[in-house]
Amino acid sequence: MTILPFGDRGLGAVLLDQAERTPDAPFLLFESDGSTTTYTYAETVALARRGQSVLAGAGVRGGERFAIATRNRPEFFACWFGAALSGSVIVPVNPGSTPDELDFVLGHADCRMVVLEQDADDLAETATLAGVPIIRTGADFDGRSGDEVTAEPVDPRNPLSIMYTSGSTSRPKGVVVTHANYLHAGTVIAENLRMRPADRWLVVLPVFHANAQYYSVMSSLVTGASAAVMERFSASRWAAQARRHKATLGSLFAAPMRMILSQPRDPADADNDLREVCFAQNLTPDELKEFEERYATGLLQMYGMTETIAPPTMNPLDRRRDNATIGAPLSGSRLRVVTGDGVDAAVGEVGELLVGGEPGITLMAGYHDNPEATKAMIRDGWLHTGDIVRVEQHGFLRFHDRARDVIKRGGEVVAAAEVERVVETHPAVAESAAVGIPDDMLDEAFKVVVALRPGHAVTEAELLEHCRTHLASFKVPSVVEFVDALPRTSVGKVRKGLLRANVLTEPQS
Repeated sequence: MTILPFGDRGLGAVLLDQAERTPDAPFLLFESDGSTTTYTYAETVALARRGQSVLAGAGVRGGERFAIATRNRPEFFACWFGAALSGSVIVPVNPGSTPDELDFVLGHADCRMVVLEQDADDLAETATLAGVPIIRTGADFDGRSGDEVTAEPVDPRNPLSIMYTSGSTSRPKGVVVTHANYLHAGTVIAENLRMRPADRWLVVLPVFHANAQYYSVMSSLVTGASAAVMERFSASRWAAQARRHKATLGSLFAAPMRMILSQPRDPADADNDLREVCFAQNLTPDELKEFEERYATGLLQMYGMTETIAPPTMNPLDRRRDNATIGAPLSGSRLRVVTGDGVDAAVGEVGELLVGGEPGITLMAGYHDNPEATKAMIRDGWLHTGDIVRVEQHGFLRFHDRARDVIKRGGEVVAAAEVERVVETHPAVAESAAVGIPDDMLDEAFKVVVALRPGHAVTEAELLEHCRTHLASFKVPSVVEFVDALPRTSVGKVRKGLLRANVLTEPQS
């Protein structure tokens, strides 16, 4: 039996321990419309009990699942931590999802209830049609003390969340994340950033994503530190928010960092307490230098997936860094880079990055209701990331390419197959191929190349509107390109390399 760092305690028990140890220490700060509300550890427990009361009132019992589609607000944390206390399972959903996307998640995860924003009428209609009860932010949470509920003992190997993420398939897969997973992620980040209770994260990324949950909130919880949570990302306010909340740590992607750098310079930019900003995806050397100098902070590029739980690589805190790479293996992580024939890559060679670990503890527990995808992803204790890296000197790894057919757009991962599935539901479309194209701000935008059915016609604007109806905004292509036929290999596979390069050919025989 694996002995866990927090023993047989779930996330809720760890929260209760911290609240008993330092009840008056700040844990969560929420900024909305210029005002800030602070929750101490003791007040966060009260918030969690309110969330637990909401779940109980909606009939959500231990082990059962519920969805939540909200912005960064206290109600999200009430439900997340309320689920941790009760043993139920939260299913975070992007509040910008389309009704089709929400409908899939509600059905696939068999959600007993959904929490929605007050103005999410289109999503509410979808939930109503699906027969799923609705709780609204605000009024439905007000007036609940949570005094009538108590924490339930929870096995840390039990699921706490299912996070749907785009892979290489036409529908998102639900990553099952256990209590132990969350605590492992927080511990790894806290240890590698040498976190102390005085540290404070500036959280501007959405909390329905793994990054904010794993890296910022969980590392704060296990350390007794705090997190200042902004309702949404604002490039123009980022520097002032870091200064106002005395943040010592930040987490970003390359795209929002470029947006921040594009803001007018302010003499106060460097007037902050930031000691490190973690980020993912490449910046140019000039951008790296400008960010560090302008905001007087260090940068640490890291790599991780929802499925890997903790980041397996990060640039080191206390020795030479190379932020053009995804860093070096973190202490305790087990990594392999293997070539196409399964042989370990040598320095200078490229291969697929594999992450070793134990499902449900250091790796995801699996994909919800998808054993085939789980077996394909985790084989013999190794998670196959689908990302191709090059082994560099000094132990660093450099991102090279993706083996799986996905597009990374401003920090969001979009499965090409998901876009193609939606495009091909249009009656005029015979087949399509979505491919990434370079974008100076978002790293990648993408276009969809379309072949029409004989005798049918559709404009680019009409196809893009069709996509907006069925896909969240970040999944909508930037460009539609029409061709007579998609270029294919001799065995019929679409030659996406040609499409990315704008070199279109006739189908190969």
